[in-house]
Amino acid sequence: MLYDDRRAEVYDDRYRERFAEAEEVASFLAALLRPPGPALELGIGTGRLALPLVARGVEVHGIDASPAMVARLRAKPGGDAIPVVVGDFADVGTLVDRRYPLVLLAYNSLFELSSQDDQVRCFQGVASRLVEGGILVVEAIAPDLSKAGDAVTVVSTGEDAVRLQVSRHDPLAQVVTGQTLTFTDGGVELWPWMIRYATVPEIDLMARVAGLRLRRRFGGWAGEPFTEASARHVSVYEAPGAAVSG
Repeated sequence: MLYDDRRAEVYDDRYRERFAEAEEVASFLAALLRPPGPALELGIGTGRLALPLVARGVEVHGIDASPAMVARLRAKPGGDAIPVVVGDFADVGTLVDRRYPLVLLAYNSLFELSSQDDQVRCFQGVASRLVEGGILVVEAIAPDLSKAGDAVTVVSTGEDAVRLQVSRHDPLAQVVTGQTLTFTDGGVELWPWMIRYATVPEIDLMARVAGLRLRRRFGGWAGEPFTEASARHVSVYEAPGAAVSG
């Protein structure tokens, strides 16, 4: 995972559009828990979703690899009351010792794990930490492999800055590495990143191997249908046993 202190400092600003949808996401997730909580978020970061969930009465725990990101969370009102384990959430099965009715992997967090083995281990660990009938919610892009390849993309332009994204695609490993370059009067800022993406059927297979079954799939947090044109998916997987949520 390519986290660092600089990322933590700018994360909330860089992903303002994701913070703008946080209340909608929290409402979606809270509705799955009746009664509410506790929930475990993998890649809790600066609390984009955790804090709105807590505001809805959901007890939230988290795992994150970045001490700097966790420090940002704890500096926010209510953030210091959220228990967070600092570590690699691929090891969720050993990092926490309780079971949850809800585990969350939002905004491509699954793809931060750099290999299929890590992703499979994560699913297996999640399955071991779900109560009977507990659910795992995964939000991720739905990769359009017809458009995959090395690319240079204009992210944004403005009076003070231009931001480009340069990426290289390894289709065999399903790994995309890149740099986000921000050009300003003061120079060029480099923000390296890497994801190991998985297709929707591959994620379903990881869940199935871990003993989970797909309950529902949506094209977004508003509950819209998932279609071949959907850019992302919100997939709800369920552990065997009595249902614990609505």
